[in-house]
Amino acid sequence: MTIADLRRHNLILFEAISGSRAYGTNLPHSDTDLKGVFILPEDQFFGLDYIPQIANETNDEVFYELRRFVELLLKNNPTVLELLGTPADCVIYKHPLFEQFRAVDFLSKLCRQSFAEYAVAQIRKARGLNKKINHPEPPARKSVLDFCYVTAGAGAQPAPDWLARHGYKPSQCGLANVPHLTDLYALFIDATPGRTLGYRGLVRDAESSQDVLLSAVPKGEEPVAYLSFNRNGYSTYCRVFREYWDWVEKRNAERYQNTVQHGKNYDAKNMLHVFRLLQMAEEIAQSGQLQVRRPNREFLLQIRRGEFEYEELVADADQLVTRVEAAFADSALPETPNRTAAEQLLRQVRRAFYALA
Repeated sequence: MTIADLRRHNLILFEAISGSRAYGTNLPHSDTDLKGVFILPEDQFFGLDYIPQIANETNDEVFYELRRFVELLLKNNPTVLELLGTPADCVIYKHPLFEQFRAVDFLSKLCRQSFAEYAVAQIRKARGLNKKINHPEPPARKSVLDFCYVTAGAGAQPAPDWLARHGYKPSQCGLANVPHLTDLYALFIDATPGRTLGYRGLVRDAESSQDVLLSAVPKGEEPVAYLSFNRNGYSTYCRVFREYWDWVEKRNAERYQNTVQHGKNYDAKNMLHVFRLLQMAEEIAQSGQLQVRRPNREFLLQIRRGEFEYEELVADADQLVTRVEAAFADSALPETPNRTAAEQLLRQVRRAFYALA
């Protein structure tokens, strides 16, 4: 089933323009996102093939089946709640039955989690992006040897530096476990002309190895030093390196160029939504009302244009989070929406819709 099928068979209860055009933060080149609610045909609803959601290929048009819509309302999902606060100029179609759904009947203290905690997650994401932009990973991946250190007197030196200083090649080296000491190895050097001791070197392959390489050491050989492998540091580095290059591959090119162009090194669209969500959360806690069309459009667009410093925005967002927490602590909103009333409304609307079909 497609969105075109929903329209063809008159299964849509509600359809509206969502996103930046509903918030009032759209720009001339902004996409037009559509969201809506539909009802499955009666036979299909009572059958085995329940469809909770239908979207187009780009996911900028999304329609929720009535039951799924109510489930998300009960969780105070921001995207779905916002449909009930859609400005009149963004409503494309509203079935008379849909008039019974009102935001005030679903708003609760769950909005602290669904709005504010999502915003906090976006702040963390912004911090991570800021780090990626300001501390890019070089294309060449570090090797295990870059995380190995060799004892030198009372201290230690990076293994490549120690080898170069003593004129040794990694292929001359042999490592053996030191009992009871994790990731510490006795380091042996084969100085014989023909490398007769048969040491295997420090790693199997400098570019792809994930661990050091152990050798069989002839009895009586004495270590020249001890080598420590910072395994945790190497593991963390590999994760950061992989995440960075995955981000490079998958990042939205247009948004990244916008980030680079405004020179503040944060995702401006991401930070706009942080403030939008936190401000909406505070309004909900204080007034019990949902205001989708934002009254401070210019301030939000200033964020979008990169007119504020990153540190300033994050500090202001952190303060706003504190205010939101306090507002919900004092709020007269119920802890959760009334599930019994929501379920009764769901049944009532579905039955009425099928009776009209």
